Amino acid sequence: MVETFHYLNSLPVVPHAIALIIAYVLAFPIGMEREAEERSAGVRTFPLVAMASCGFIQGAEQLVTDNPEALARIVEGLITGVGFIGGGAILQLKDSVRGTATAASIWATGAIGVAVGLESYDVAFIISLFTFLTLRLMLPLKKEPKEK
Repeated sequence: MVETFHYLNSLPVVPHAIALIIAYVLAFPIGMEREAEERSAGVRTFPLVAMASCGFIQGAEQLVTDNPEALARIVEGLITGVGFIGGGAILQLKDSVRGTATAASIWATGAIGVAVGLESYDVAFIISLFTFLTLRLMLPLKKEPKEK
């Protein structure tokens, strides 16, 4: 029992918690923007995707320390998996497709989590900023589908 306590006490909980919180915080404004636009994904989805992506990277940290190929496979799986989640946001209607910006945003949010998990905080911040600004500032440039 004492050995278990010492083992649990030596786990790097604080650095991991900080990274997970950073991933969550960087994704939250994107979720807020999608929520404001009443999209299928919002304030719950985006932070969770970023945090989970970060968690997968951090959870495998000890396994991939000296094996860049293993890390590449984990990142590849995350890219595919998050892309699959984003694909669920895309709807094909009669004459149009909707949800592609939400899908791309989910994908970008996964990249935020991966970047934070890899301690590339600058990359995560830039992805977060540009995703948010693209969603917010480019909306007036979007053409609405023509009514038939």
